[in-house]
Amino acid sequence: MDITDTHCHLDVAEFDVDRDHVLKSCRDKGISKIIIPAIESKTWNKVLDLCHTENGLYPALGLHPVFIQQHHSDDLSKLELLLESTRPVAIGEIGLDFYIKELDQQQQIDLFESQLLIAKNHNLPVILHVRKAHDQVLQLLKKIKVKGGFCHAFNGSKQQAEHYIELGFKLGFGGTLTYENSTKIQQLAKSLPLDAIVLETDAPDMVVESHRGQRNSPEYILESLMALAKIRNEDINLIAKQTTQNANDVINFSNYD
Repeated sequence: MDITDTHCHLDVAEFDVDRDHVLKSCRDKGISKIIIPAIESKTWNKVLDLCHTENGLYPALGLHPVFIQQHHSDDLSKLELLLESTRPVAIGEIGLDFYIKELDQQQQIDLFESQLLIAKNHNLPVILHVRKAHDQVLQLLKKIKVKGGFCHAFNGSKQQAEHYIELGFKLGFGGTLTYENSTKIQQLAKSLPLDAIVLETDAPDMVVESHRGQRNSPEYILESLMALAKIRNEDINLIAKQTTQNANDVINFSNYD
């Protein structure tokens, strides 16, 4: 099988001790592509260096809404400058997080709009982080039309999912599928068209049930794949092939290679 993990923070310190081992295990299991979205400007170079060094790793550059207080006033201009010398596969991880009440919503909206404009101007897809803000994100995506992307860890409604799909987005599903009580997410994954779904891990976060309480790893995407096949009652090889094709439909991996 050829599998793509569309969202994995393989650059973070949690993988510093065994990153090479994790990558070898992934390749042995058929996980051939891993997208690494950055979350702060200080991590951009590490993400780029890692992706330049290792085959099958692809960078996305962005400013995550949860870390709004850590971002700097010149980060956007730094991103623009960096895009003149390197071409990530997407702008991300970007979006809105209205779940955490202490985060300033208007600041988030301003930052998100600015990054959408950068993505549009550079003809790049985006990788979205959205919590309790799907309607607001969809409104902005209709205003600033980007080249599609992924809605990471999708947890909205079926109607919201359909709006994302109309705008050229694929919806990310991962470890949550493996939990018996995740009935809403499982029902969504069952009801959506397969060509709208991509697989992800969000490692080291959002671990699969069998490793509850441990560090998540891109290796475990196989468990999400198996869970999705069971939920949809479809062949696992078909699911692997189609979800990988869905990722390819959004990301021009050859541009980076």
